[in-house]
Amino acid sequence: MPHLHSKYIAYNRFGYGINPNDKSKIADVQSWLTAQLKPVKLDETVWNTELAYQYYKNYRLQKQAEKEARANKKQNVEQPQVMGMQMQDDGDALKKQFNRQAKLASYLSAKYAIETNNGLQAQLLDFFSNHFSVTTNGFAMRALAPLLEIEAIAPHLTGKFADLLLAVESHPAMLIYLNNEQSIGPDSAYAKKRKNKGLNENLAREILELHTLGVDGGYSQQDVIELAKAITGWSVANPLKEDAQGFVYRDKSHQPGSRTVLGKTYKQKGMEQGKAILQDLANHPSCIHFICTKLVKRFIADEADTAIVEEMKKAWQKSQGDIKTVMAALINHPNSWQPKQQKFKTPREFLISSYRLGNVPFEGKYQKAFINMLEMMGQQPFAAGSPAGYKTERNAWDGPDAILNRIDWANEYAKQVKQDPLALAKAAMGENLSDKTYLFLSRAESRQQALAMLLMSPEFQFK
Repeated sequence: MPHLHSKYIAYNRFGYGINPNDKSKIADVQSWLTAQLKPVKLDETVWNTELAYQYYKNYRLQKQAEKEARANKKQNVEQPQVMGMQMQDDGDALKKQFNRQAKLASYLSAKYAIETNNGLQAQLLDFFSNHFSVTTNGFAMRALAPLLEIEAIAPHLTGKFADLLLAVESHPAMLIYLNNEQSIGPDSAYAKKRKNKGLNENLAREILELHTLGVDGGYSQQDVIELAKAITGWSVANPLKEDAQGFVYRDKSHQPGSRTVLGKTYKQKGMEQGKAILQDLANHPSCIHFICTKLVKRFIADEADTAIVEEMKKAWQKSQGDIKTVMAALINHPNSWQPKQQKFKTPREFLISSYRLGNVPFEGKYQKAFINMLEMMGQQPFAAGSPAGYKTERNAWDGPDAILNRIDWANEYAKQVKQDPLALAKAAMGENLSDKTYLFLSRAESRQQALAMLLMSPEFQFK
C-alpha cells in the first residue's frame, strides 16, 4: 500500500510536483491519480489547427512558386499573395511566420503541465508524445508536428492503445516525417501509369521497432517490407490540388494483394489492410511487454521492476490495451510507492516542476526563457532528431555540463520567486524533506541562494 507520505510521491513521481496554489483534496492518492486518466484538451488558441494547416499550405505555395521560377528561368517572378503579405523569393517572411508559430507550439503542452492540477495526465501526454517522436526538420514539420500531439495523442490518451496507434500513424505529421506520403506500391495503378515504384519503408520500420514491438520484438526485414506495402496510399492532402486537409487515402497508390506480417496473412483491401495489421500489433505480446516496460522506466525507475510490468501486462491483455486500465495497474502496485526516489528528472521535468513550485507566471519572457533553457539543456520540444525520441534514463542528463546548466538556471530562476524557501521546501516535500537539506536551506546566506539550493537538492532533482 502507499507510503505514509504518499501525497508527495503522488505529486512528484507521477506528476510534475506540487504547485502551492493547488488546493486538491486527496483522500486516497490512488483514486486521485486514477481520476486524472482522461483525454487532454489543449488550448488551441495557442496553436490553432486551422492556422497550422494554412501554414502548411503556404509552404506548398512557396515550393510551387520556386519550382515555377526555376522552370521559367526568370530572376523576378511575381509571387502569390499568402496570408495577406508578399512572399519573398528567399522565403524569409514565410520562415519568420513558421518560426514564430513553432515557438508558440513548443510551450503549449509545457504550459498545460505547469498550470494543471492533473500532473499524471500531463506526464502521460509527454510520455506518448516522446514515444511517437517527430522532429521539426523543415517548414512543413514546423507547422504539423505540434498537431500530432493535439489531434492524435491528446484525444486518445487513455483509450485503447490500438486507437492511439492508428491515429498517430495516419496523422500528416508522422506520414511526412517518415516519408510515407511518398510511398507508392510497386504494382499499384499509380506506379504502372507513372512507372514509379517508390516504396518507402521508413514508417513501417519505426512502427515495428519503436512504436509497437521494440527492437527485439521478433520481426524480420520481410515483415517491414510487407507492412510498408500494406500502408501504401496513406498520404496527406495536397492543399493546392485538393479541397481537403490532413490525412487522405490514395487507393491508386496502394499495393494490391494480400500481405503476411509476423506469420499472419491479411487479405483486406485498401486502407483496411493496414488498419488490421496495426490492430494486431497493438495487442501483440512483444508490444505489450515493450510499452509496459517503457512506462515503468518512465515513472518508477531506470531499471524496470518486473513485478509491476507483469501486472500491467495482465491488465493490458484483459482490457485489450485500454491505457487507463494499464496505468491503473501501475498506480495500484505496491512497488510503485517505494519511498526511495529512483528517477532523475529530465530537463523538461526539472524546469516544469520548478515553475510549478515557484508559481512564476508562465508568460512573456518566462516562456521564452523556458524554451531557450530547454534547448541549452538538450531537450527542446520537437527536436529529438530521431524517431526514438529523448532518453529518460539518468545517464543521458547528469553529465558535468548538464548539472552546471541546472545550477546556473536555478540561480537565475530563484530571483523571480518571492516565496519563503523553507515554506516552499515543506510544501514540495513534506516529511520527505531530509534534515540535511533543511539545515542547508536554513543556513543559506540569502533567499535566492536558499531557493537555488532547494531546486538543486536531491529531493527535488529526483522523483
